[in-house]
Amino acid sequence: MLSTTAGAQTVPLGVNLERFGYPAPVHWFEAGSQGHPVRMAFLDWPATATPNGTTVVLLHGKNFCAATWGDTARGLAAAGYRVIAPDQIGFCKSSKPSGYQYSFHAMAALTAALLDQADAGKVVLIGHSTGGILATRFARLYPERVSKLVLVNPLGLNDTLSEGVPYTDLGKLRAEEAKTNAASIKAYQLRNYYHGEWRAAYDRWVAMLAGQYASPDGNRVRDAQARLSDMIQTQPVAAELPQLTVPTTLIIGQRDLTAFRASSAPEDQRSRVRTVPQAAEEAVKRIPNARLIRLDDLGHSPQVEAPAVFLRTLRAAMTP
Repeated sequence: MLSTTAGAQTVPLGVNLERFGYPAPVHWFEAGSQGHPVRMAFLDWPATATPNGTTVVLLHGKNFCAATWGDTARGLAAAGYRVIAPDQIGFCKSSKPSGYQYSFHAMAALTAALLDQADAGKVVLIGHSTGGILATRFARLYPERVSKLVLVNPLGLNDTLSEGVPYTDLGKLRAEEAKTNAASIKAYQLRNYYHGEWRAAYDRWVAMLAGQYASPDGNRVRDAQARLSDMIQTQPVAAELPQLTVPTTLIIGQRDLTAFRASSAPEDQRSRVRTVPQAAEEAVKRIPNARLIRLDDLGHSPQVEAPAVFLRTLRAAMTP
C-alpha cells in the first residue's frame, strides 16, 4: 500500500474495504433493516490472559473503523477482557445500502442484534467521536445491557445547529463529499485531531478512508457519508444526557478542536459553536454521577495518538 499523503497516489481499496487488512479475523452479522439486507463486519478478540468475564464493545467514529481500535483491543484482551468492535452500517467493511435512512436508533438496534448473535451479555460500552453519540443512544435504549459507559471525545454533547451552524441539506453534503480526497482528509485531521503534529503512523488511516472514496463505486461511500453527516447534525444526544442511568465516564483529549461543521457557520458566530472539550465540561454536570477525565496533551483520537496512555486511562475508567 502506498503512503497516502498530499500529492501521493491513493490506492483504491474497495467500497467495503475489501483490500484493506484488519488486525483480527473479520466476523459477519447479517440482518434485514428498512427492507434492505445488511451485513455488518465486526472483530471479536478473545481474552489472551485469564478471562475476567467482562465483554467490552468499542464503537468507532465517522472517520474511523473497527480496525483503528486495534491497539486498545489487544491491550484489553491481554488484561482478560473479551473485546468486540463492529463496523457500523454505512461504514468501512459493512453494507452501504442505497437510499438507507441512517439513524442512531437504527444503528443501536442493529448493534444490539449483533451482540445477541455474539452472545455478549452485559457489556462495558465505549464510544469514540460519532460512536459516542451511538453509545449514548444505545445506553438510553438498552440500559439493562450496559454495565458502564465510556465516551471518548464524543460528538453530540451539544446541539451545533442551535449554536449557529446552518443546516446543510443532503445535496450540499454530497457535493462536499465529492471533493473529499487524501489531501483533504489529512488536512482536516492534522488541524482538528492532532493539533498540527502529524506522524507517519497516521497515514495508514488516511489511506483507509481515501481508498474507499477512490474505488470505482466510491459514490456509494460518498452518499453514505453524506447521510451520516446529516444524521450527526440532526440527531445530537445533548437533551438526553440527564436521562442516562448507567455509570458514565468521559475521557476527553483537551487539544481536540473538533466542532462539527463549525466552519460552515457565519464567521461572527463560529465562536459560539463549542468544541468537544468545551461541550464536555457542561455535559458532565448534566449526566447523573458522571466523571470527566482530561487528557491535557492529546487531541480527538487519544487511542490512536497515544495508545499506551489511553489504555491505562481506559482501564482506570472501567475500574469500579
